[in-house]
Amino acid sequence: MKGVQDLRARDVMIKKPLVLSPERRLLDAVRMLVDQRVPGAPVVDERGSLVGALTERDFLEALVVAGYHAEEGGRVGDHMNTDVQTVQVDTSLFDVATLFAKSGYRWFPVVDENRVVGVVARREVLRALIDAFGR
Repeated sequence: MKGVQDLRARDVMIKKPLVLSPERRLLDAVRMLVDQRVPGAPVVDERGSLVGALTERDFLEALVVAGYHAEEGGRVGDHMNTDVQTVQVDTSLFDVATLFAKSGYRWFPVVDENRVVGVVARREVLRALIDAFGR
């Protein structure tokens, strides 16, 4: 059994996260995010490499502007954030927790050589720390 010092991002990440294409229609992407109850998703190219992220804040802002102008909102690539904080698969759980504490983000893409291999959520890190300290 791993001790808390041994835990890494790969141990707590969501291994098959929802990912979006920059070409996907924004409204379709928002429906997917809402239906799956996730606060955002990595945006990847055809090779699975990270090109951005779409967060609740991003799509809320985009939909407000689109609604105001009676438009559909465009594509994910028009609204995604391209300055994305990521976590490497081998990042320690404590380092991930520190990133969450300092950033206020609710999730980070987990990458291995810039390919998205998962998503680590704040709630999963908290759960793993509580479980580890409870032993």
